[in-house]
Parts: sequence; C-alpha cells; structure tokens
Amino acid sequence: MAITLPKLTNSLYQPAALARGRALRYVVPICLFILATAFEFWEHWREEGMFPLLDRLGTLEVIIFGLVGPIAVYLTVNYLLQIMTELDNARQQTAVINRNLEEIVAARTAALQVSNDELAQANLRLRQLDQMKSDFVALVSHELRTPLTALNGGLEVALQSADTLPPSSRRILEAMASESRRLTQLVQNILDVSRLEAGRLTLNLGPVAVAPLLRRAVELIVGDRRPVIWHLPAQIPPIWADELHYEQIIRNLLRNADKYSPAGKPVDIHVTARDDGVQVEVVDQGAGITPEVQAMMFERFTRGQTGENASPGWGLGLYFARKLTEAQGGQLSVRSPAWPAPGVPGASFSVVFPLAAMAPEELEDD
Repeated sequence: MAITLPKLTNSLYQPAALARGRALRYVVPICLFILATAFEFWEHWREEGMFPLLDRLGTLEVIIFGLVGPIAVYLTVNYLLQIMTELDNARQQTAVINRNLEEIVAARTAALQVSNDELAQANLRLRQLDQMKSDFVALVSHELRTPLTALNGGLEVALQSADTLPPSSRRILEAMASESRRLTQLVQNILDVSRLEAGRLTLNLGPVAVAPLLRRAVELIVGDRRPVIWHLPAQIPPIWADELHYEQIIRNLLRNADKYSPAGKPVDIHVTARDDGVQVEVVDQGAGITPEVQAMMFERFTRGQTGENASPGWGLGLYFARKLTEAQGGQLSVRSPAWPAPGVPGASFSVVFPLAAMAPEELEDD
C-alpha cells in the first residue's frame, strides 16, 4: 500500500520552498535588527538629541531588541529548516519505498495469479483422475463379481461332499472357500465405497428396531468365538435409518472389535437411549489405538495395526462405516483407551443415530 503525505504539507517540502526558507533565515533577522535599531535610534534621538543617543546605542535595550531577538529568530528558522529538510528526505525515501513496494506487490500478485491458475488446472486434473479411478475401480469390481459368484457357488457345492475327501484336500477346499468369501467381501466394499463417493448409493430411510438388528449382527459376525456382554436398557426407541446399511455399520464395528481383540476376550455392547438419538457403543479389549492413529482412523486404507503380526484387512471398513453414518445423519466416533487397566486399554467405537420420532413428517409420509 502506498503511503502519501497530504498535498498541502507536501508542497512545503518542494526544493523552491526550501530555498526560500534558507534565504529567509538571514533576511528576517537582518530586517529585525535594522528595524529594532532604527526604532531605538528614532525614539531616543527625538527625546535626547544626537550625542546622548550615541551613548545609548550600546545600552541593554539595543542589545536585547537589536541582537538577541534577531539571533533567536535565526536559530528558530534554522531549526525549522532542518526539520523540513529531514521531512523532505523522509518523503523522498518514502516515495522510493512506495514505488518499490508497488513493484513488489505487482510482481507477487502476478506470480500468485499464475500459481492460482496452475493450482486450478492441477485440481481439475486431479478431479478427473479421481473420477477415472473411481470409474475404473467400479468397473473392475463389477466385472469381478460374476466370476466370484460362480466360484463361491462351486465351492459351496464342493463343501457339501467334503466328508468324502481326504483331510488335506478338505482343508484346502475350506481355505479356498474362506479366501473366496473374503475376496467377495472386498469387492463388495469397494463397490459400495465407489457408489457412496459418487452419490449413487440409494438410502431407504425409515424406523429401525435396534435390539433385534444388534443380535442378528452379533450372531453373524461374532458367533460363538468369544463372549458378548450386553448392556441394554429396558426400552430402546426406534431410530431413523436405512436398516440394511445401519446393520452394515454395526457389522463393521463388530468385525473390527473381533479382529483386534485377543482370543477369548469378550466384546461389550452398550446401548443408550438419549434425547437426541440412540447410541450403540462397541468396546473391545485389544491393544488400543494411539492418538495419532485415532486422528486418521476413518480415512481410507488406514489401519490401527501394521506389520507382520497385524490382522488381515484393507482399511476400508471404518471409512465406509463413517461415510454411511454421515449419509444417514448419524455420528461415528472412536475413544481409546476404553478401559482403566493399563495392560488392556481397548478401543470403543460409538455410533449415534437420530430417533424415528425426530424424523421430518414429509420423510415419514414418503
């Protein structure tokens, strides 16, 4: 921003004005000296005559009015000229600085505009690449479903007569069926994530009973592998959600707790009816999650454990669960440690969905 002095003050600092000021610092004192001396001469000559006047020319009055006053005026004018000279120098330096600043600002503005244009183009290319990636992943995943469906069906048929096979062949067949189901689940997760990110995932919102859905999900995901400790209130009001996708969220949380909990350790399920919704909390007794990992726990391909001893997974389950929850107006959060015992910190995943009674009337009518 340019800094300019007012026009009236600026005119005082012109070279011609300074030159007149330098001349006045001599002219004004001399004129005052002549005027004061002439006045004293005239006054005393009129009253006392010529010769007494000559005696009085060296008196105190002549010294005060003829010398001290002009000298004081000279010093004052000289001091003001110095101030004006310094101000003029400062004005010139400020003008130079302003010109330099304007040039710098113009150059930086042009560079910033170029950078903004490059960023806009790069952002456009990234969006195009991301769309191409999503389309490619969706296409490949969709094409994989057909052979996987046939493979799963064939393995299920083969397993029905697995008792007639040797033990080693039966184990190989069961491992193939397990890995085939795992691959099918991965393909389905990728498809669901692609649809959700593209806004093509259809949600059928309506009242959902929480307790039966929880028990069905626990029986399917946990089964008899580990105990489940229930903390259910006597009455659980229905929530407003898509039943299929809400159960998918609960399954992802249960699958995550079962995966990272030691064998034989229970999983706690707490259900709390709140004023704004129903909260379902799944608590495990695993190794816990560090604050650094918690900050990015719900991002794609982020896992709580890595390395050779980590449980198998792709880092998409919690990401998809968070996206599904937000798409239905719910909230999903993580807390770790979940237990006060230092040896078993555990982790708690909590999902809150609004009550069906709080749903808009027009949605209920639909």
